[in-house]
Amino acid sequence: MKLKTMSISMTLALGLALTSMAGAENVNTAATHSVQAAQNTSAQDNRLVLLGTQGGPRVGVKRANPANLLVINGKKFVVDAGYGVSVQMVKAGYRLQDLDYVFITHMHSDHTLEYGNLFYNAWVTGGLKKPVQVYGPTGMKNMTEAYFKSNEIDINTRMADEDRADPRKLIAVHEIQQLNPVFKQDGIKVTAIKSIHPPFDETYSFKFEFNGKTVVFSGDSAYNEEMVKFAKGADYLVHEVQYEDGIRRLAKKLAGDSQSAEQQYQHFKGSHTNTDELGRLAQAAGVKNLVLTHYVPGDDPLISDKMWEEGVKQFYTGNVVIGKDLTSIDL
Repeated sequence: MKLKTMSISMTLALGLALTSMAGAENVNTAATHSVQAAQNTSAQDNRLVLLGTQGGPRVGVKRANPANLLVINGKKFVVDAGYGVSVQMVKAGYRLQDLDYVFITHMHSDHTLEYGNLFYNAWVTGGLKKPVQVYGPTGMKNMTEAYFKSNEIDINTRMADEDRADPRKLIAVHEIQQLNPVFKQDGIKVTAIKSIHPPFDETYSFKFEFNGKTVVFSGDSAYNEEMVKFAKGADYLVHEVQYEDGIRRLAKKLAGDSQSAEQQYQHFKGSHTNTDELGRLAQAAGVKNLVLTHYVPGDDPLISDKMWEEGVKQFYTGNVVIGKDLTSIDL
């Protein structure tokens, strides 16, 4: 199938640069989306935004931690809520109080650290009127209750002093019990498979089907043969990726008394997907567009965008989007 032309626009404080490349539909990487903000509340808005593309819990200046925003018919689905998700959503031009759903792939901190704060920030803006629906692994209910407990003084004070609604009544947490479907409503279907990310057992990849489109999120995973079937023919596969030489350097950097560099390296190999493996997977699945995210390492200056792309392109002949924070794709 022929893919449409993909335009990449980078909106910066001092100007606008446009580049065209073959492959996907409209892709926009922006520092701010103030011009689009009014449109982003539209019921016709269908968009994928990469809010954070750094893999792992380390905080850096180049990328925010893992988070994605999928907008379907104006409804806002956040997939993973790493550190920085709230400010990234605002930078993308979306109001926090318009949050509808949160999906969490697994309980690693780089995917959950700002889950509570994302909801709190949506509430404290004063515009949250309906319950946010949350879907995730076992432990989400305990995490939510613990978050409210830790902020109990502030919440009760604001309810009394500012006449705010009780936020505990504005969230509904669903721990995933069935994979097909996880969610089905208003023409939107979400299914899941278990990903491969030891030592966790309960880690998920999500598939969103809507308006004749399919968007798949890998979450964290080593090469998973099940993903080939799960993502078959998807319009967009948003997949984590790691670079072989980079993880060897990172393993040496992280080695300490408790783990050798080799143990660290083997952990990466068993939990994440190398560029060549991802290329093979995407080609076998026949996905139309492969969106790279959750880079491991995401802050290695020796790895260029071209190297990430070439690593995947060894085996994948479709369109590759080198995901960056606030990359925005029209669906």
